[in-house]
Amino acid sequence: MLTLFVLGKMNWNPIDLFNRAEAQSEDGGAYLSPGLNFDNPIDTISLGLGLLLGTAGLPHILMRFFTVPDARSARRSVFWAVVLVGSFYVMTTALGFGARALLGEAGATGAVDEAGNLAAPLLAQTVGGGEGTVGGDAFLAIIAAVAFATILAVVAGLVISASGAVAHDVWSDVIRKGRDSEGEEVYVARIAAGAIGAVAIAIAIVGGSDLNVSYMVGLAFAVAASANFPALLLALTWRRFNTTGAVTGVLFGVVSSIGLVLVGPDVRTSDPLIELTQPAIISVPLGFIGCFLGTMLSREEAKAERGFDELYVRSETGLGAEVPIEGAGLVPRPRRARAAAGAMTTHLHP
Repeated sequence: MLTLFVLGKMNWNPIDLFNRAEAQSEDGGAYLSPGLNFDNPIDTISLGLGLLLGTAGLPHILMRFFTVPDARSARRSVFWAVVLVGSFYVMTTALGFGARALLGEAGATGAVDEAGNLAAPLLAQTVGGGEGTVGGDAFLAIIAAVAFATILAVVAGLVISASGAVAHDVWSDVIRKGRDSEGEEVYVARIAAGAIGAVAIAIAIVGGSDLNVSYMVGLAFAVAASANFPALLLALTWRRFNTTGAVTGVLFGVVSSIGLVLVGPDVRTSDPLIELTQPAIISVPLGFIGCFLGTMLSREEAKAERGFDELYVRSETGLGAEVPIEGAGLVPRPRRARAAAGAMTTHLHP
């Protein structure tokens, strides 16, 4: 709705939106040119790489594979998630330029906070009729409520994903070797959720009020692109890829992406070890390198290689991934998927 209101103010002409935003900027003609956001042009490429590849590795996308009853629903759920995320990317263009065009330099970044985090609610108030009007105040309240609900939903999803991974994958499988009880796993998940929340709060406090949240969003995408994307891609395309390679790749991606930020100019303002503020262009290749080294330096997992054929057939045909349907004549079974996988292997590797 806010995007439509903004475009309506511009006579539904995106060119007018860009021109008015440029006219309201103190930078003049340079406003629409590269270089104002990042001094180093490589940072622009690195941010784009992180946003592109990080989308595939976000918990918002991955968790949809675990909240659906069957493979067909999983594909449909992920499809709609990608469509909505992509649509949101397009809308942010209208909102960002709209805030500058309608609020001006001071209104977009300095009316309430220097970081510009309230630009969208103030934009809603302006297009709704302005301050003190029924439409403006009502639209401001709606956008503020939507933003608050969205933050709660995102934080809840991230905390659930992270605490579940710590409790199940780390505590239950690695530390306790599957000998823990369900109650113990729930207890560990609660502790992990509290610890993760405390770390997030500490980061927010350290960032202060002059930190724009979009900067943290870019870093989150960089971590997802560096840690999750390489393991996901290689699991679908490399037969020899195994668990050790996945763990090593995730560790390489997480440590490198966060480490590069800590030694960069945003944290070490006086004496940075690297001039990049966006780590993806370095950390994503390091994630792939970690996957490769972990796989090649570990023992070959015959189970992983045997499972690759079944995974490939399932990803292309869906055989073996459906749930039985009452009244249907065909009920796929794992044996059928294994037979199809064997035939595929014989055909591809005679």
